Amino acid sequence: MIEDSRATSIAIDRGDVGIRVDRVLLRHLTHLRGASRNRIQRLIEEGAVRLNGEPVARSSVRVQAGDTLTIELPERQPRARPSPEALPLEVLYEDADLVVANKPAGQVSHPAFRNTSGTLLNALLAYANGQWTPGLVSRLDKGTSGIVLVAKSGEIQAQLQRLGQRNAIEKDYLAIVHGKPPAKGTIDLALDRDPWDARRVVVRDRGGVPSVTTFERLRTMGSGSGVLSLMRCRLVTGRTHQIRVHLSAKGWPIVGDSVYGRTKVPAGVPLIGRQALHASRVAFAQPSTRDWTEIVAPLPADMERLLASTS
Repeated sequence: MIEDSRATSIAIDRGDVGIRVDRVLLRHLTHLRGASRNRIQRLIEEGAVRLNGEPVARSSVRVQAGDTLTIELPERQPRARPSPEALPLEVLYEDADLVVANKPAGQVSHPAFRNTSGTLLNALLAYANGQWTPGLVSRLDKGTSGIVLVAKSGEIQAQLQRLGQRNAIEKDYLAIVHGKPPAKGTIDLALDRDPWDARRVVVRDRGGVPSVTTFERLRTMGSGSGVLSLMRCRLVTGRTHQIRVHLSAKGWPIVGDSVYGRTKVPAGVPLIGRQALHASRVAFAQPSTRDWTEIVAPLPADMERLLASTS
C-alpha cells in the first residue's frame, strides 16, 4: 500500500495536460513508498481521488490546465510481527548456522501487505520453535519453486548476504521456455522497475542496474511453433525477476509466465499454472567452517510432468 497518512493536493502543470489521471498521480507520488499504478487505480475505484472536488470516475480521465487533483491516502497500518504456523516445510539441509528450505510453488516467501500468513517464514518460525530466528538470505517469487537459503542469526545472515554481493554463492535455476535458445550463452541486460507498475521489471537501454545471467540449454522438445526447451540458468547478479525478464527479452519466455511471457502451451502439453522456474542448486563456502557446501532441490512434479508430456 502507499504508506502515508495525509490528503495530498496536486496542481496540474504543463507536463500533465492531456495525461491520464493515474499517470499524473504516479508522476507526482513517486516519493511515496508503495506508490504504483495499480495501487493508484484501486484508490480511484474506491473514490479516494477527486478532480476539482468531484470523484474521478475512471483512471483514463485526462486532466486539463488549471485542474486540481486531490488524493486521500490511507492511514499507515503498523505491521504485525509474523507468527509461527504449523505448515508443511521441506528442509534440504541444516547445520548450526543455517537451513536450506525447498519452497513449493504457490507459497509466498515472506509476509507482506496481501499475504500476512501461510508464508515460508511463518513455517520457518514454527520449525525454529523459538530456538533461533530465521532470516531469509534470498527470496523466491510466489510462482517459483525451489531453494531458499535461511540464516539462523543476524550475523550469519549478514555474512551470507556479503557472499552473495561478491558473487561467491552459486545459484542455479531450471526453466522450461518457449523456443530453442543457443546451446550456451550470457545475457547482459540492465534492468529497472517499470515506471508505470512497480511490481514489474523492464530492460533499460540506458540507465538501469547491470544484470547478468549465464545459461545452458539442456534439452529441446517438440517441433515448429510448439518447441520447448529446458534451460539451466545461473545468476551472476541477483535482481528481482532477473531470469524471467532476461529470458523473455531474448525471445524465450518461461512457460506459464503470465507477466513476462505467455501462459499458452502447445497442444497436448499440460498447463502448469505458474512460471516453470525452479531454484535447483546452491553452493557456497560455509560462513563458520569455510567448507564448500552444495545443495540440490529435485525438480517438482508439475515441471516433471511438463517435460514428460513433450518428450
